[in-house]
Amino acid sequence: MSFSVKPVLTGARTELRPFTEADADVMWEIMEDPDVLRFTGEPPRELTLEHLRSWYGSRAAQPDRLDLAVTDRATGELVGEVVLYEWDPQDLSCTFRTLIGPRGRDRGLGTEATRLVVRHAFEQLGLHRIQLEAYGHNRRALHVYEKAGFVVEGIRRDVELRDGEWVDEVIMGILDRDWAALSSTAR
Repeated sequence: MSFSVKPVLTGARTELRPFTEADADVMWEIMEDPDVLRFTGEPPRELTLEHLRSWYGSRAAQPDRLDLAVTDRATGELVGEVVLYEWDPQDLSCTFRTLIGPRGRDRGLGTEATRLVVRHAFEQLGLHRIQLEAYGHNRRALHVYEKAGFVVEGIRRDVELRDGEWVDEVIMGILDRDWAALSSTAR
């Protein structure tokens, strides 16, 4: 198993596809969104559009991670990303993150994209565990993760000072058996 094959995953409302260099302009706009900055942290100061072009242009060649563009099937518009990274081949685990821009929010696109990539990870790649970390004040994301089957495993309190307030980090995970149970009840 590896992440060297970059699939296209299709749902009712979203399509997840490999990134291209051309996606950098839209991802730049998404990363500049105030909610994205508030809920994911500030991008590095050295982040430039040229850097993003290089980054997204190289994602398809990365054998140890899976970065997929989330597109709205109704419009074809790029609305965000889902990423499986920090792959541990011995323990069959990885870390998950997602980023959905303003044009993709509140329509179930993030939930569907999360479910699609989690299903792929367990059913096609044979992973045992997927974990993630999210800020405690990012209620929208935490709700999406719970709907996809992730469970809270812990909270790291006051991990970061943001706008004068301490923010907790929620640690969540899902196991292959959790996904199997969730999938069997959805049938």
